[in-house]
Amino acid sequence: MTIKTQPMGQYQTNCYIVSIDNKDFIIDPGVGATEWVLQNVTNPVAILNTHGHFDHVWSNDELQKKLNIPLYTPKGDIMLLSESSWMPDLPPSKPDIEVEPNQEFDFDGTKVKFRHFPGHCPGCSTIEIGDAMFSGDFIFERSIGRCDFPYSSADDMKESLRRFKQLDYDKTIYPGHGGSTTIKQEQQYSDYWIANI
Repeated sequence: MTIKTQPMGQYQTNCYIVSIDNKDFIIDPGVGATEWVLQNVTNPVAILNTHGHFDHVWSNDELQKKLNIPLYTPKGDIMLLSESSWMPDLPPSKPDIEVEPNQEFDFDGTKVKFRHFPGHCPGCSTIEIGDAMFSGDFIFERSIGRCDFPYSSADDMKESLRRFKQLDYDKTIYPGHGGSTTIKQEQQYSDYWIANI
């Protein structure tokens, strides 16, 4: 498995291309992501959103049309794809697949697992492929996603962190902003964040 990363837009939102078993998965195509994605895929099969905030989904619609591949978005965040109180000029997009909480998909033998961790927003999820977890804006290196936005919930975030702390395996975490970390590394800060949200 190879992972390409490119920070996009003024918020430097990480767009990822995950290549595994001769398949390319595009994760969180943000502002201006289309050209970079088109230059770096050979066999794209799906666009995957960790959540619906504008800086993670800006190029959804353009890439759907140019690549003719399906878009997978967590069900709780679908309303965010067509409305943004921050960015009223967000290009609206519509998922082909509305992802249920904790749903897993099989792409010809390649497993893609969405794990629901709401709080930052209602549909906020991580996406696990192989030994990698793409955490969107749920978990960062020594930090967590904000839960003071519209549709955020501090109570949901605390519960999500409690469940995250119970994960009994380790993977490399590739967050929506900043550098990579690991599940085990960030679990040690869970109690701190739960107490301080």
